[in-house]
Amino acid sequence: MNPEVLSFFHDDTNTITHIVIDPATNHAAIIDSVLDYCSASGRTHTTAADEIIQTVKDRGLTIEWVAETHVHADHLSAAPYLQEQLGGKIAIGAHVQDVQKIFTRLFNANGVATDGSQFSHLFKDGETFKIGELDAKAIHTPGHTPACMSYLIGDALFVGDTLFAADFGTARCDFPGGDARALYQSIQKLFALPDETRVFLCHDYLPKDRSDYIYQTTIGEEKAKNIHVGHNTNEDEFVKMRTERDAGLAVPKLILPSVQVNMRAGHLPEPEDNGIRYIKVPIDAV
Repeated sequence: MNPEVLSFFHDDTNTITHIVIDPATNHAAIIDSVLDYCSASGRTHTTAADEIIQTVKDRGLTIEWVAETHVHADHLSAAPYLQEQLGGKIAIGAHVQDVQKIFTRLFNANGVATDGSQFSHLFKDGETFKIGELDAKAIHTPGHTPACMSYLIGDALFVGDTLFAADFGTARCDFPGGDARALYQSIQKLFALPDETRVFLCHDYLPKDRSDYIYQTTIGEEKAKNIHVGHNTNEDEFVKMRTERDAGLAVPKLILPSVQVNMRAGHLPEPEDNGIRYIKVPIDAV
């Protein structure tokens, strides 16, 4: 049995959130949600998340999981808000502990646990689970970050930032804990799946010769056409390309607030003694 997938594009961050539905039971999962955040004012709002909530209610869905593919560096997660409104377990890959250890040091966040306990569930590589009657499997796909997890649900694969549309390529690997060689090996693991496997992206960006955003591709198309890792590119060629390309990329504009919030499972930092929450900005450290 294969899922129905509803996809929602967030213009400000080029993020795609997916609702994955078991047609037999109307049970569902939400993957890679977005909390709207204004970096100029520090103000959050829930416009994108409320659209998800309304869709879930309109369709009469039961949410079992609110899953993250990784600790995102380009948007804040709305997972706690969605859980409060809809239920479900907030889940991520077990290697989130590695990411937490790295970034609690950077932000001197001594009170933040580094055991992943902010999340309801930590998926291990190869772990199987259910969404209604749908069979699902967590696949550890490190490289972009050490904790990246892809989810295979029926014939649908949710890859996070591991793969982009074929004409845009692959994820950067220069964040702390990233590894271009690990990313290549992770992609080969995904390329072993059947060519007809549907691939659902977490982001899309428009190359100069494309005018429409792409939310979905296939393993076969990625293997044949991906500009970074298709065409039988070998591992050393990929590592050289990825390393040189990453050296020229700008820092994501929301990386500092995103990582601080997302390593906490989307929970905002605790208020200080004046009742206000703060995001830290490390100076000359990134």
